[in-house]
Amino acid sequence: MIQSRADLEQRERNSLAPFAALSSLSRGRKWPQKEHTLRPAFQRDRDRIIHSAAFRRMEYKTQVFGSYDKDHFRTRLTHTIEVAQISRTFARSLRLNEDLAAAVALAHDLGHTPFGHAGEDVLDELLKEFGGFNHNRQSLRIVDLLEERYPHHPGLNLTYEVREGIVKHETKVKIKHPDFEDGPLPTLEASLVDVADEIAYNAHDVDDGVSSELLELADLVNCDFFDQVCAISSEDIQRIPGELRRHATIRAMIDSMATDVLEETCRRLTEAGVESLDDVRACDHKLVAYSESMSESVKALKRFLMENLYRHPRLEAQTRVAQEMLAQIFEKLLEDPGKLPERFSARLSGEEPELVVADYVAGMTDRFAVRMASAL
Repeated sequence: MIQSRADLEQRERNSLAPFAALSSLSRGRKWPQKEHTLRPAFQRDRDRIIHSAAFRRMEYKTQVFGSYDKDHFRTRLTHTIEVAQISRTFARSLRLNEDLAAAVALAHDLGHTPFGHAGEDVLDELLKEFGGFNHNRQSLRIVDLLEERYPHHPGLNLTYEVREGIVKHETKVKIKHPDFEDGPLPTLEASLVDVADEIAYNAHDVDDGVSSELLELADLVNCDFFDQVCAISSEDIQRIPGELRRHATIRAMIDSMATDVLEETCRRLTEAGVESLDDVRACDHKLVAYSESMSESVKALKRFLMENLYRHPRLEAQTRVAQEMLAQIFEKLLEDPGKLPERFSARLSGEEPELVVADYVAGMTDRFAVRMASAL
């Protein structure tokens, strides 16, 4: 028998934790819309994100290594899929809403530029007079405005909870948006995506770093923090032969960090006496987090990656080339906005040219940016 939306919403009420976000209690969409007969609101959001053009473009956007360097390196899309997988595991284990967690995870990097953080940094500098560039803000701009798929409203018209999760996703710079209060925490489903994101990139950056031969697995295994971050001892890792050693290391890293987060989050929920979503929002400290000891170990891991991978001369050279390329594209398009596609040039009468050009450049894939730089 086919289950209706009402059936699935009832299942949520029966099975999810009292502090989970329920589809039937969503704060709704900016543009009122009739509910679907089969799919609850957050499942519908998840599907809209997956079907968006911005989601598909992530396949050809750099995570750390360019997708053109090696077929097996992570791209922004495969990173996003890994974050969604970890987020769903967290949500299921904590009896939270898997559809909401998946939707926030799948949308969290839609606004990333070509060439990874190198692209974000150069656009941030070029837009300094306009408040800079932030990929969370850009992700929200994509789902609210830039995706054109429906005749009656701009964007994807996602629910408040998914949009809030995008805005409040943790980055170096906090962003403000009139639709959302600064203080309250988002849903637990959104908060767990922050940690899932970090677990995913810490693990797969080690994987890709070793695969690229910029990192030596032995250097990582010999670090003091390794036994804490990994669910398997360094001695056991060393006994595993060849290529299998790297795969075992990555599995053990994800397992250990994820298990720690689940245990610590349960402890914090109990300690804070959280019994409802209102309690979650009213809490004045993080509820989804590592334990103190794991947090210190993860910080050490990130320092290791910064010193030995992200600042490696080879990657820094690629960063400089990418930034010069994007800056050139930006300036050329600003000088001659007629080269913009019609749907972007049509917005020049109502928005600052710099912001319109930034929208176009940020949406480019790596390979399209290379072609555009050559054409200009």
